[in-house]
Amino acid sequence: MSTASRRTFLSLSASCCAHFSEQHLSVSSPPICYRHPHEEIKKKKKLEKKKQNKQGKKMTQTETRSHHAVKQQNGGAMTETSTVEDVFDDTYREKEGKKPPRIFVWRNILLMSLLHGGALYGLVLLPHASRLTLAWSAVCYLISALGVTAGAHRLWSHRSYKASFPLRVFLALANSMAFQNDVFEWARDHRVHHKYSETDADPHNATRGFFFAHIGWLLVRKHPDVIEKGRKLELSDLRADAVVMFQRRHYKLSVVILCFLVPMLVPWYFWGESLSVGYFVPGLLRYTVVLNATWLVNSAAHIWGNRPYDGSINPRENPLVAFSAAGEGFHNYHHTFPFDYATSEFGCKLNLTTAFIDLMCFMGLAKDPKRVSKETITARVKRTGDGSHKSG
Repeated sequence: MSTASRRTFLSLSASCCAHFSEQHLSVSSPPICYRHPHEEIKKKKKLEKKKQNKQGKKMTQTETRSHHAVKQQNGGAMTETSTVEDVFDDTYREKEGKKPPRIFVWRNILLMSLLHGGALYGLVLLPHASRLTLAWSAVCYLISALGVTAGAHRLWSHRSYKASFPLRVFLALANSMAFQNDVFEWARDHRVHHKYSETDADPHNATRGFFFAHIGWLLVRKHPDVIEKGRKLELSDLRADAVVMFQRRHYKLSVVILCFLVPMLVPWYFWGESLSVGYFVPGLLRYTVVLNATWLVNSAAHIWGNRPYDGSINPRENPLVAFSAAGEGFHNYHHTFPFDYATSEFGCKLNLTTAFIDLMCFMGLAKDPKRVSKETITARVKRTGDGSHKSG
């Protein structure tokens, strides 16, 4: 470049960048302030695209934890995953310092004492109950259990399968017969239990002992962390379910009718059973047995049994609990794969609830049951199991 051309070039650059000092316009430093309009547009588009990609990749808290859980459990090779906040949150830390005082709920203590006293009297009346009344008690037990296991637990807490409207109505009514809090509250507390298992934020933390995990947690005020974490859960799926919200609005009335009046009046009206036997046997005794069977999942299945799928967590495989709670005792498996509709590797074995869901799927009243592949189970057993796994 000639001297004249160089001077012309510098003059044009100076007029374009008059606010810069003259040292930026030396021959040895080419002009850096000038940018072609096309380059500006190109840069803006690039930044916008980058921002859109970042927003597109952003997950909700639930999706992130579910994705993390899938990677943890399967090495990223599973098609079915959790769609709700039921995956353990390993970022939670218990607060340091003195624990909050234990505040007894004397109303609950009195009611639970009266209930179990009534159930004991029901045992006394058991020999006086007719065979039809005993059969009716068993039917009420089964309906109540399914309202908890197939309904509040596997359907609404974990969304492990999809249920039609008629089936959801039946399960909500059955849940009212079980009288263990309405579906919304039951599912909320259960998701908190899974997400913060065996910590202060767990409603029935089994590290506080068998009695607390079994019934004691209902006799005292909740730990502040349980309340705090429960409020932060994403529960829009439950709020969007018309059946769940209808049951919640009319829960007390539905309990009086389905948990107490129907079990008592059916045997009295249809085969002449005495009202006292109807009230204390298919009523209070049946109700109390269902309650304790459910509580055993929180207590015994977190303390006694083997851990073939994950030896690092408290929940255990407990066949006796599985039998009494319609299949809910395979608890090490369930906490390892909470989204599996069967809550067990072995299908219907000691698992009446799984058999019921399978029947509903066969009848077209349920669909899309989520299941874990055998390959995933085998890989998890080898990686984190305690060595006690059996194939069937």
